[in-house]
Amino acid sequence: MTRSIIAALFGTTLLLGAPSAAQQATDAVAPEAATGITERQAVLARTRMVAAANPIAAEAGLAVLRNGGSAADALVVVQTVLGLVEPQSSGIGGGAFLVWYDAESGKITTFDGRETAPSAATPELFLDGDGAPLKFFDAVMGGRSVGVPGVVRLMEKVHARFGDKPWAELFEPAATLAETGFAVSPRLEAMIVYDAARLSSQPATRAYFFHADGTPLKAGETLTNPAYAKSLRAIAQGGADAFYEEGLAEAIVTAVNGHPDNPGALSMADMAAYEARERDAVCVGYRGNDICGMGPPSSGALAVGQTLGMLEGFDLAALGPDDPEAWRLIGDASRLAFADRGLYVADSDFVRLPAGLLDRDYLASRGELLRRPTALGEDEVRPGEPPWDKAEHRIEGLNLEMPSTTHFVIVDDRGNIASMTSSIENAFGARLMVAGFLLNNQLTDFSFRPEADGAAVANRVEPGKRPRSSMSPTIVLRDGRPVYALGSPGGSNIIPYVTKTLIGLIDWRMDMQQAISLPHLTNRFGTYQLEAGTKAERLADDLTALGFEVEVSDLNSGLHGVALRADGTLEGGADPRREGMAVGD
Repeated sequence: MTRSIIAALFGTTLLLGAPSAAQQATDAVAPEAATGITERQAVLARTRMVAAANPIAAEAGLAVLRNGGSAADALVVVQTVLGLVEPQSSGIGGGAFLVWYDAESGKITTFDGRETAPSAATPELFLDGDGAPLKFFDAVMGGRSVGVPGVVRLMEKVHARFGDKPWAELFEPAATLAETGFAVSPRLEAMIVYDAARLSSQPATRAYFFHADGTPLKAGETLTNPAYAKSLRAIAQGGADAFYEEGLAEAIVTAVNGHPDNPGALSMADMAAYEARERDAVCVGYRGNDICGMGPPSSGALAVGQTLGMLEGFDLAALGPDDPEAWRLIGDASRLAFADRGLYVADSDFVRLPAGLLDRDYLASRGELLRRPTALGEDEVRPGEPPWDKAEHRIEGLNLEMPSTTHFVIVDDRGNIASMTSSIENAFGARLMVAGFLLNNQLTDFSFRPEADGAAVANRVEPGKRPRSSMSPTIVLRDGRPVYALGSPGGSNIIPYVTKTLIGLIDWRMDMQQAISLPHLTNRFGTYQLEAGTKAERLADDLTALGFEVEVSDLNSGLHGVALRADGTLEGGADPRREGMAVGD
């Protein structure tokens, strides 16, 4: 039913491309807690491709490309469908970062659709009556954690610049699907079960995700959402103003401020003032490639770039992916990058950042710390002293960034590329559902602790400020030509997930699917996390011998990427840890 609806809307026949794509569509990947990796093959195409976290959304995006739409048009379709079929991860009640390659100019730019804090927010937003930081879910549940959503303004801004199809047409696939219904996926079922206590405590989410007798929805059941269809059609007809200045804005403000247990302080003026911002890409050189991504308020491109910059003086290709020495270097470089991130990085519209965080000499000097036989000691992993234009005193904050996000990549037949990471922060966001969509809890990405001993935390809450993020949508250029586009969900683990995949592609010469499927080993704050149920576990003893504290845990990314090969072929990969797929022609 779903395919026929999308085909009818776009007047095209839906084909999955290579046979392996059809196999991907049937892979049953369950929740964030899933372990192990299902073997997959890269999907090949010649003219256009979409890699996204749900087969319905990927096919809907490909359909609009086949019908003459651009990557910007497909972006609107993919995002609005994902908000319906994968509501726990992203949606119009959340925010996003987009890295865009414009084929006509050959330039990369980025779009910041990150949420903003209300004008009434204070640095003490997440402190209790005694001045102590709130527990995470005490902060999340309700209106306190909701920032002004940014996705709709981002979509409008990008469509106005790069879209070809009429704006109103692009909301109809998701609206029609919301009315006719879609099959609940195994992952959505598992996430509802996992979060049942919190979801069932809120009236709107209880009514939507559970049966009348209180039992959660099952995989394969048909779920409809007429309220979401109505919201999408309001935006289709009225533009983004229908979301930010009219009835939808009023519904959001009422829900946020009227929560009985944990109200927020969002105003209609906050909604109307929101703007998505185009920003320069942040790029770093690595082995003849330009790794380009999103700058502040995201820490993604900076931390990925710092990690790679420290590693450039080491021959990772000779070591290979099974050598514990390679992972010693990667893990300690990551720890040093996270030390700088914690001290320095925040919304650059509010906070001055060191000018030299990606300075080659600075990174080379940090890389020299890795020239040793064992892991860095805890007292040796400290923020560095990068070059400043003007220094400011900083202390580290208390941040509790949690994973529930989505990433998709779109390449159209003109060569335009969209690499977009979109999120409502925690799974199901603030558990507030308004007009058929969930609201974000992105304000909990601010530091809960605003200061200590009179010194300010860079990522403290401030009115109108955007919380620091780890989202790392990435496009890689070689000799000015795009060669890779990728990104992932995963909270602050996004940074090592993307870094690992880039090393797999560049140093270990893997194809996109192999690099995405490579087992995860992440080290952000000292403990080396090894992905349960994978070959990574075999390195536990070696890494322990090198001086690391090791923990085997579930590391469920959602990497999606496309490689643009020299022969013009597109090579797509989708994370086997989830239910996404790559499709193309």
